[in-house]
Amino acid sequence: MDNQGQTIQQQSKRCRLVLFPLPLQGHINPMIQLANILHHKGFDISIIHTKYNLPNLSEYPHFTVHLIPDGLSETEASTSDIVLLLKLLNEKCVKPFLDCLAQLLSDDADDHIACIITDAIWYFTQAVADNIKIRRIVLRTGSVGSLLAFAALPLFQEKGYLSWKDSEMDAPVVEFPPLKVKDIPSIETCTTEPYQVVLNMVEQTKKASGLIFNTFKELEEPESDKLQEQFLVPTFAIGPFHKYFAASPSSLWTQDRTSLSWLDTQAPKSVIYVSFGSIAEMHEDKLIEVAWGLANSGQPFLWVVRPGLVNGSEWLEILPKEFLEAISRRGYIVKWAPQQEVLSHPSTGGFWTHSGWNSTLESICEGVPMICSPFFGDQKVNSRYVNDIWKVGIKLEKGLDRVQIESAIQKLMVGKEGEDIRKNIMCLKEKLDRCLKPCGSSYQSLENLVDFISSFRPPV
Repeated sequence: MDNQGQTIQQQSKRCRLVLFPLPLQGHINPMIQLANILHHKGFDISIIHTKYNLPNLSEYPHFTVHLIPDGLSETEASTSDIVLLLKLLNEKCVKPFLDCLAQLLSDDADDHIACIITDAIWYFTQAVADNIKIRRIVLRTGSVGSLLAFAALPLFQEKGYLSWKDSEMDAPVVEFPPLKVKDIPSIETCTTEPYQVVLNMVEQTKKASGLIFNTFKELEEPESDKLQEQFLVPTFAIGPFHKYFAASPSSLWTQDRTSLSWLDTQAPKSVIYVSFGSIAEMHEDKLIEVAWGLANSGQPFLWVVRPGLVNGSEWLEILPKEFLEAISRRGYIVKWAPQQEVLSHPSTGGFWTHSGWNSTLESICEGVPMICSPFFGDQKVNSRYVNDIWKVGIKLEKGLDRVQIESAIQKLMVGKEGEDIRKNIMCLKEKLDRCLKPCGSSYQSLENLVDFISSFRPPV
């Protein structure tokens, strides 16, 4: 970033913000990136974090970090039921968070804590903010479109979409274009009220003082206008966060940097990069379909197979020997990769993704077209926008089938459809590059956010 905020920086020298990330990989990084952005604008930063999934924050000595107990048992902390985990965290962290925040308010007599900024899924924090009379700003780490889809769940339920049969999944959701029934954010959980966590998130977000998105106006302008009508909360689209600084994101896994050396040996724009994120799980038979789809495509590939991607497996032991022989030097498999560097590498020509929002935005930032295989939640919404609205990728409409996978890779990497998609994503990348420059939409929205937060300060 440049020196655009020096005047505000001086004015806000002793203004402190308390940030509370949700302790999941895809939520921690955007919050830490936001903290860096706001620190550069002159705010002092305190981070409250659970002991669960604590990242390495030692590289951020300019933040003060406060750990709180999360109360999770070993069994609860290792559950694959994400909705249950989020419900438990929102129940068990109330008192530790309140005690920590109260201590900060008591100790920092020389600082003015202007507000708290919490992940949208920390919905309990709105009641805490109301009780102690402090402003709460929400960071929504997903897209604007996905938040609108979550907010529409009662409508989807009323219209009967949530109980439609498999044979009806390709029908359009008339009230919410461009979604099809199969794109409605689904939630699989053992909890008796599967949508309650989402509904709580939506309702408490509507009560916040402000709402920050890691997106940019030109990408989701119609959705942003609709959100403003429904939520009536000041909204700030200041993304993409990771483009403000060159620093690598925090990771809960060790990044295998040999993947970059392997990419150095490949031809420009020839490699399909495959990663399904930090949470998704699949059955063994689906991993085999992915493997043979990659092998049969004839295209070089870099594949992230995260330990735990297939429940019950250690790592690659379930891949057939014939597959490993077939790919020879054409494929490279790692447990985790430095994704932003992979996407910006000259050899990377496509990204087969789970359509998490961070991955989608990072791919657009680097002008890398996508193949989309969403697993759950907002990923389904994101992939529909990628395929139908922005036209910067191909959605695998029939799931993980080796024939469809081979066809999609060839279309994207060497076909006419891929050429059109690459033109579209380069056009979107150019718009994104402009939004961060002076007078760009995200630049101006950040200025507005700084002024908004600074207005919470008591008069001098």
